[in-house]
Formats: sequence, structure tokens, C-alpha cells
Amino acid sequence: MAEIMTIRGDLELLARTEHLFAGVREEFVCAARDPDTWAHLAARHAARDRIIRNSGSTRRFRKLYSPAALADERGRAHLSEMADRGADVRVAITALPHETIIIDRRFAILAGTDAPGGREYTVTTAPTLVGGVYALFEAAWETATDFKVFLRGERPQLDAESRTVLRALGSGATDETAARELGMSLRTYRRRVAELLAALDAGSRFQAGVRAGELGLSG
Repeated sequence: MAEIMTIRGDLELLARTEHLFAGVREEFVCAARDPDTWAHLAARHAARDRIIRNSGSTRRFRKLYSPAALADERGRAHLSEMADRGADVRVAITALPHETIIIDRRFAILAGTDAPGGREYTVTTAPTLVGGVYALFEAAWETATDFKVFLRGERPQLDAESRTVLRALGSGATDETAARELGMSLRTYRRRVAELLAALDAGSRFQAGVRAGELGLSG
């Protein structure tokens, strides 16, 4: 395959990249504004079925959508089906500027704008481009919310001490300084931080701040 290839239309996309979907080994990631971005007619179902059949040997299967994907029941059902089949599904804070599929960090497929002759796609194997697209995906993924949590609109219940720890995280103070100001041992402070991250379903302190802001807990 050439390092950069342009494809027009979903059916041609499937025909030209079918072997990539069928050969996922380690990771499949997808970012889309809505469930229809990547396929039309039989294309989505064929690609989806191939990926699901291979999911037992795939380490990660991640899908990231804009909030618009939940605008109707069909979209919610699609995301729910993917989550039930074992995919990690998250909803981005805002609309995604780019829509992409990345396979095994070796291939990237970027969707262009829709057009009367069919949507145009760019497929690349260039390591620098694939790495850059992957980094953008990771940045959006880090601040996104788990699909089922987003759908429920859950708001974790934080006690007064947890809210104090949350404010300390937001201040940018070091753990040592924050623990001293809160009258805690360093070990206790770090334990409370870990509990806070778990309560907010956050994978990092930065994401905890983002999640708290989404849920109105940062005040």
C-alpha cells in the first residue's frame, strides 16, 4: 500500500481496506461525529462483523463519539451494542473536529467531507502521520466520558473532604504542600486522591478536573 491513498465512497473504502479490518491484531480505535460516518448500506455491517469476530485476539477496541451521536434512539442503541460486545465507548466533551480509524497504530483512515459523489477518505501508513493522528485521538479520549456514565448523567456524591481534595488538585499544589495545608499525612492525601479519581471514573488527575467540571463539582 502506498503511504498515502485517496478513496471515494464507503463501498470502495471497504473493498480497498477490507484486509485491514480483518487483520486487526492489537488495537482498533475509531473517532466519529455520529454512527453513520464510517459506513453506508452493507459496508458498516461487514466491517463491524469482521472486527467483532477478531475481538478475542484484539487487546483494545475503542470508539469515541461526539455528543451528537446520542441525539436519537438509533445512535444510542448502536453505541450500547458496541459497549455490550466489549468495546470501550466514550463520548467526547465537544464535537470532534476530525473523524478517523486507526488500526494497530500502523494504518490511519481519515474521513473527509461528504459529497454527492461519496465521502472522500485518506488512508495512510506514513508513521509520522499515523502517530500524529493517534496522539490527537488520545488527547480527546483522555478527557472523554464513559458512554454509559454519560447516558445516565450520573453525578458522583462527594463528601466535604473529597471536595477539598478536588480543589487542592485544581490549585496545582504539590502533594506535599496540599497534604500539609489540609492537615493530612502525605499517604492519606494520596489515598484520598486515588479514591476521588475512582469516584469520577478518571484515569488521571487532569481528567478528574475535566470530569468534575462536566458534572458541576468543581465549584
